[in-house]
Amino acid sequence: MLVAVALVCTICWLLVALDAAGVLALAGLLPLELHALYAVASVCGWIAGLAYVSLVGRAEPSPTAKRRLLLLLVLGPPSLPTLLRAMAPVSWQLAAPLVPLWSLGVETIFFCVPVSFGTRGRSRSR
Repeated sequence: MLVAVALVCTICWLLVALDAAGVLALAGLLPLELHALYAVASVCGWIAGLAYVSLVGRAEPSPTAKRRLLLLLVLGPPSLPTLLRAMAPVSWQLAAPLVPLWSLGVETIFFCVPVSFGTRGRSRSR
């Protein structure tokens, strides 16, 4: 499962990088309003947080594996809202230039909620 998540996130980041380099034109392909990115970011953050709690609680990984998992689940999911942002019309992107930053904040908050509750629940049950 983690390999599939890593692959999808890598493909999304690659598409965003190709768009930023001018090799690929994504602007205007998806007329998704930019405030909808907050909803996508919250879902991505929540799912990543639940996956982290589930995988760490079940497998009891080593500290190195735990850091790698955290890195994957923190840096990977922002690729989807970033890709959707790149696909919005240019006029919408220019009208709200801070949307990617705010969506990253929303995603981080929604990632931290299950992680904070998940670690508290495990420490009390032991």
